[in-house]
Amino acid sequence: MNNHLWRLVHLLALCTMSVSGKVFVSIDCGASGSFTDENSIVWKGDNDLISSGVAYAVQPNHSVSHAMDTLRVFTTRIKNCYSIEVEEGEKVLVRAGFNYGNYDNKSTPPNFDLLFDGNFWVNVNASDFKIYEAIYVVKKKVISVCVAQTKPDHLSFISSLEVRSLDSQLYSKIGTNYALLLHFRDAYATNQTIRYPLDPYDRVWLSSGNTTILVHLRNDASVIDVNVPDDPPQAVLMNAIATENITRTITLGLGTFDYPIRYPAYLNFYFSETKELNSSEIRSFRIFKDNVPFSLPFVPRFGKVVEYTISNLSITTDTNFSIESLGDSTLPPLINAFEMFLISDALNDGTNNNDGKSPNTRVSIFMY
Repeated sequence: MNNHLWRLVHLLALCTMSVSGKVFVSIDCGASGSFTDENSIVWKGDNDLISSGVAYAVQPNHSVSHAMDTLRVFTTRIKNCYSIEVEEGEKVLVRAGFNYGNYDNKSTPPNFDLLFDGNFWVNVNASDFKIYEAIYVVKKKVISVCVAQTKPDHLSFISSLEVRSLDSQLYSKIGTNYALLLHFRDAYATNQTIRYPLDPYDRVWLSSGNTTILVHLRNDASVIDVNVPDDPPQAVLMNAIATENITRTITLGLGTFDYPIRYPAYLNFYFSETKELNSSEIRSFRIFKDNVPFSLPFVPRFGKVVEYTISNLSITTDTNFSIESLGDSTLPPLINAFEMFLISDALNDGTNNNDGKSPNTRVSIFMY
């Protein structure tokens, strides 16, 4: 290892909590102490964990949250890394946050690369507050998350770093030699961000905006059976959006992409009926891709969930999905939650011939 390029810091057994996984690490980069946030997550500052870099605070008018209001800026070496001990072969969720916050009073946010385990992750454009998430199976007993300077005078930095263990069965419709790079994870019609402890894996489900023209539904079920492969938290199924009537369509745009559009997509749709239907009522619908029928019909059940997964789907910046009622439906279409990832190139470290092959498009439906 070239010491002029790397600064490797082992963060072993820090801020580890026993939840649904084995690792639950939350690092408040650029901070000196620890704090517990409103979600009962314990954050540890990195001042005593790393000797390189300089700690800064964002300007007050750029405050985002306690954990995102400090940052560590790397003024030396091209590449600087954090390393965290995990179990070889386990599935992890890694989340890295960046808030430039005009810490240097120059109003010149940098561009630099973010990497994990020697794999390119994304080019960080720090002009906006950003959080990136990757899910993958680790190849070694230590994972590394690195920032790398790519332009003169564009100093790399990091504001937060989180690592969570996941159940090995989650997001398993791709080979273990690929990572899922989160594009968005939306919970519809909620008025809050849903994460730990409501989601024991601490996936962050954002309250989806731009739904004012749709009807917001509250689920009448007191308990929802979430026994589907990706184990969505009940909280994201307690609300849904629907159209005003069966002639209207729910349109799901994909937004702006941080990752190359050449990456294939991995999508999870979640549907749960919000009320007990009488014998004259039926809610049936299907998904359309670019106005073409794309899925089989769905008839979601009360107190249950349907998960519809599409893996390795080619998309473009113009791709859109919509949900439309079928001819026998007396009730309009609905949706509770939607996750979209892009599938990375094959990962370094431990590639084998079978995992290295590009997967085929796969569709799975789970109804409970």
